[in-house]
Amino acid sequence: MKTNYRMIAAAFLLASAAQAAEWTEDYAGAVARARKEHKMLLLDFTGSDWCVWCKRTDDEVFSTQKFKDFADQKLILVKLDFPRERPMPADVKAQNEKLQKKYGIEGYPTLVVLSPMERVVFKQEGYKEGGPDAFIGEFPQPGN
Repeated sequence: MKTNYRMIAAAFLLASAAQAAEWTEDYAGAVARARKEHKMLLLDFTGSDWCVWCKRTDDEVFSTQKFKDFADQKLILVKLDFPRERPMPADVKAQNEKLQKKYGIEGYPTLVVLSPMERVVFKQEGYKEGGPDAFIGEFPQPGN
C-alpha cells in the first residue's frame, strides 16, 4: 500500500486550521490560558439564535480569515451566549449571567476585551460596520 504524504500533510493542515480561532464557553479556563499564553481575552456577549446584529458580527467579522489570523496571535475567544431557543447547561447559564452583571452588559452584541488579569481594556456595544478591519483597528495596542 502506497502512502500519500501530500494527502496526510493536507489533512494535518486542515485539522490545524480548524482548531484556529476556536471559541470556548469556559471563562475560568480561558483566563488561565490567557495568562499562560500572554494573550488578551475577547468576550462575545451574544444572543446567537435570535440577535440579528450578533449574527452579522459573526458573519462579517468572526468568520473571516483575517479575524481568525489576528485572534490566533492575540486572543483567547470566549462566547457568552444568551439564546432563546437553544438549551444551555445550568452551569454555563449561571456563569454567563454572572459575567453579564460583572461587565454591565445591557445589549447584544457586546464585545469586551480583557487583559490576562481580567482588566477591561476595550468595550464595544452593538454592531459595528467595517468587518474585521474595524474591530482590529479599535483593538488596544501595547502602551495604549
